Amino acid sequence: MDFLRWLFEAQIPVAGSSLLLREVVGNIFGLLSALGGMRRKVWAWPVGIIGNALLLTVFLGSLFGSANTANLLGQAGRQIMFIAVAVYGWQRWRQSKQDGAGHAVTPQWASGRARIGLVAGLILGTVALTPLFAALGSYEPVWADAWTFMGSLLATYGMARGWVEFWLIWVAVDIVGVPLLFSAGYYASAFMYLFYGVFTLIGFFVWWRAKDRSKPEVETLLPDVRVGTGGRS
Repeated sequence: MDFLRWLFEAQIPVAGSSLLLREVVGNIFGLLSALGGMRRKVWAWPVGIIGNALLLTVFLGSLFGSANTANLLGQAGRQIMFIAVAVYGWQRWRQSKQDGAGHAVTPQWASGRARIGLVAGLILGTVALTPLFAALGSYEPVWADAWTFMGSLLATYGMARGWVEFWLIWVAVDIVGVPLLFSAGYYASAFMYLFYGVFTLIGFFVWWRAKDRSKPEVETLLPDVRVGTGGRS
């Protein structure tokens, strides 16, 4: 109990202000999970779950901290979503590993239909969730909170499926999420998202190259042909 109380109350002084220790630690776990995902390691999923649990308490600020702290319901809700989808991804990658694959997943491009579904899901999901989050009292601009929620859901699902494009969805999330977090006062998460933006672009090219390397080799030499007794062998 003493450790949990310390974890929930500890703060890191920075330039006359302070950051919640659990916000910093949660984002560090998130970064480690992203690194594991880029390397296609199964441990990326449980590490991410730990970070999600910590960040859930951060973004429900008025419940776990000061009553005046802004609640980002999309950010909080996506931590719950992350945990649920992470269980799916964890099982999927573990099964792939047990089937004898060199890595937990083999990167592949999403089909044209899947890409349309991802874009449509991001836009329509944002439109549908914005009034719901507004009614629940989420921080303005509410559409940005809904965008980060839907984008995170689709990116995590894409990662579980092994789609290379999931990294680009994260870029779209970061473009909107960084200004939102700065304006709401979640500076540690905002700076981490800013770093994620660069990291996700690197991850995209890493998975792209891994996908190209995973292509089966094609025999380019013609088989030997025997011609009578003087043929090649």
